[in-house]
Amino acid sequence: MDLSFTPEEQKFREEVRAWVKDNLPQEISHKVHNALELTRDDLQGWAKILGKKGWLGYGWPTEFGGPGWTAIQRHLFEEETALAGAPRIVPFGPVMVAPVIMAFGNAEQQKRFLPGIASGEVWWSQGYSEPGSGSDLASVKTKAERKGDKYIVNGQKTWTTLGQYGDWMFNLVRTSNEGKPQTGISFLLLDMKSPGVTVRPIKLLDGGHEVNEVFFDNVEVPAENLIGEENKGWTYAKHLLSHERTNIADVNRAKRELERLKRIARSEGVYDDTRFRDEIAKLEVDIVALEMMVLRVLSAATSGKNSLDVAGLLKIRGSEIQQRYSELMMLAGGPYSLPLIREAMEAGWQGNFPGGNPALAPLASTFFNMRKTTIYGGSNEVQRNIVAQTVLG
Repeated sequence: MDLSFTPEEQKFREEVRAWVKDNLPQEISHKVHNALELTRDDLQGWAKILGKKGWLGYGWPTEFGGPGWTAIQRHLFEEETALAGAPRIVPFGPVMVAPVIMAFGNAEQQKRFLPGIASGEVWWSQGYSEPGSGSDLASVKTKAERKGDKYIVNGQKTWTTLGQYGDWMFNLVRTSNEGKPQTGISFLLLDMKSPGVTVRPIKLLDGGHEVNEVFFDNVEVPAENLIGEENKGWTYAKHLLSHERTNIADVNRAKRELERLKRIARSEGVYDDTRFRDEIAKLEVDIVALEMMVLRVLSAATSGKNSLDVAGLLKIRGSEIQQRYSELMMLAGGPYSLPLIREAMEAGWQGNFPGGNPALAPLASTFFNMRKTTIYGGSNEVQRNIVAQTVLG
């Protein structure tokens, strides 16, 4: 692999960097660099700014309104926005369901749904996990019964990230119980404002509201919202998961957070500790290795090769790296990482701790929150089994 960028690619990077500098609101980048909580307005505001430029669907081909960038250009865009302190693009619309609609939806569905995703106007949620169906996704029980020109949906989804903001949800639903579990699943697009949809918050340990339960009680969904063929949803779900797991790796955020870790270590006087700096060095090596693997997957996708199996490796390594840098930040902050009073922090005050830096207050909360990364998107234990079977044989 040639690791050097061409002059054209360097020019592209500089153009992206200049545009982001001029268009990313400073109050948003301040929140990102200091791990402060982002509101819906922050997330959707940045999405709309990108949408107006035509860059929210930065991985889309030109025939669907995207910029048609190469894999390297997409990588450079992700890197420059992350390092500038831009929020991570909420992936459910532009990164996850949009490629499914492009690949398997009909022309009418593409015309109906893609513009709202590209502009950032429509917020999408993911309806995959259920109380008894997480890593074993084929066991979903949410039922969709066909009645005339509509489906009647009953069941429950859980851990729906930012579902409280959702306008639409892409759903894995069971339309048949015959044969293998995978053969009876369909892929349905559901308006979350439909009668019978209830979103219930799941409050986290630190008081945050990031995930939800979603209940469906005789929800009517037009049959025209079925993607592809009935009972073929497992195929479409696997297509989506390859995009999700590449996105979960989030290598460019890791590079940004590595620099934040170094700043915290210096401010707290532990950067000169040889053993602690060894841990930072090991983390940096792992991040560089992850970046090389991401480029490999992107290169395979560009050449038409199947990158799904390798995407599982990205998910494993990326999630472990996120846990590691959040742990090292908390260790660097020591006892000053522990206090978090959410309401006070939102008001800009976190207490008077002798010698303590108020910016350290969110570190423990982030550390505990990152425990989820090796579970969601397919648990790492299951991903290792898949890699062992399909890659190593």
